[in-house]
Amino acid sequence: MAGIGTASPAVAELAEFAGFSREEQRYIERSLDLALGDSTLRSLAREWDHLDGLRERRCVYRELRALRFAIPQPGCPTALDGFMGMLLRSTAQDLGRNSLCSFGAYRFLYERLMGAAVRPWLPAAFCGAAALPHIPPHRRKALLGTLSEAAATAAAWSRAEPSFFPRSLERESV
Repeated sequence: MAGIGTASPAVAELAEFAGFSREEQRYIERSLDLALGDSTLRSLAREWDHLDGLRERRCVYRELRALRFAIPQPGCPTALDGFMGMLLRSTAQDLGRNSLCSFGAYRFLYERLMGAAVRPWLPAAFCGAAALPHIPPHRRKALLGTLSEAAATAAAWSRAEPSFFPRSLERESV
């Protein structure tokens, strides 16, 4: 019976992932491969065609993984400077790639990059990055429209750590 309690969150996360567009799924898979070191830069570069950009993303994702231990407590504005700056920078880069088209996909990725404690900070980072001038106005509107009122005004977020981590499977040579 113990397996049932742990399987339910994973199944719900798998179902949520299945609801994202194929482009969002692939971006999340590749980003997690890059961040978690499950794939070499060369194998990802074959599909992404941006070896330098991949190196930069890997560095940013590694900084985020380290930053997960410095997530400020809500109501502690003095700890925001470095944390929100780094989170906003990374979010802006991910949204600027045009592969994440919704708050849900963004949240899904960043929960896995940084853990459950980052959830309360994600709506602010998403809104800030989506409103930056390098995002075209029509895309800004579309991105901001995906943030639900419930997510934007949530009084509390789940502390349960993500349990489903999608992984891309490298294609076999034919």
